[in-house]
Amino acid sequence: MPKPTPPVTVVIPARFGSSRFPGKPLALLAGKPLIQHVYERALESPGVQRVLVATDDVRIRKAVIAFGGAVVMPKGKFRTGTDRVAAVARHTSGKVFVNLQGDEIARHPGLLADLITPFLKSDAGMGTLKRALTSSGEVRNPGIVKVVTDSHGDALYFSRAPIPYDREQGPGNFVNGLHYVHLGIYIYTRETLLRLSQLPTSPLEGAEKLEQLRALEHGIRIRVWETKHDSLRIDTPADLRQAESVLARMTRRRTTARSAARANARGRR
Repeated sequence: MPKPTPPVTVVIPARFGSSRFPGKPLALLAGKPLIQHVYERALESPGVQRVLVATDDVRIRKAVIAFGGAVVMPKGKFRTGTDRVAAVARHTSGKVFVNLQGDEIARHPGLLADLITPFLKSDAGMGTLKRALTSSGEVRNPGIVKVVTDSHGDALYFSRAPIPYDREQGPGNFVNGLHYVHLGIYIYTRETLLRLSQLPTSPLEGAEKLEQLRALEHGIRIRVWETKHDSLRIDTPADLRQAESVLARMTRRRTTARSAARANARGRR
């Protein structure tokens, strides 16, 4: 008899304050607040049973309720998104939790599925995603976090620096099959998530400002799976404008596909 699949809860941490883009979760994109796009894409993903927005701001709470979403306001000050997700987990039932960035719009339901499906079949307590980089500019960009894994797919290190270093090509030069971007989407068992939130900020985490390094420094294994699917990451107002055109093209393709499906259905009658 197959083992029952534990329910998966996606938690979307959403803060109003942002040094580069204040009020980002409520910024309108194609007529909807950004947080609504992230929420709706998460609901479309296979394996997701529940989606919650975790915020500290009443304005975000009202916006989520207005579009019919579920929202919670955990109390306290939180170092990172992981710590905010853990606060939700302490007061919410569930065995598996996904931490989805509030500014990361999945362009395909398979993005989250590429994380959730293998995680549920594994013995890992924490997992995340990587995608192949394609240029030296990406490798050198400190805003793009790179990841290096071992032969089993477990993370060796995450860094804003251009890792790994290829001695022949030189520092920061792209090598196909060697350089990967880390997507800031995490999945955890309840036990691992709560343990991680109780650990002190580690030196590497403080230096690179990467919360996942806290896990590595304290011996928590992070399994990394590769995805071919991309996402829309909104960091600045300029990103928002670029995303408008991308979403418009996606909407046109979906409308065309639905029209073709209806025409085929009528033809079979």
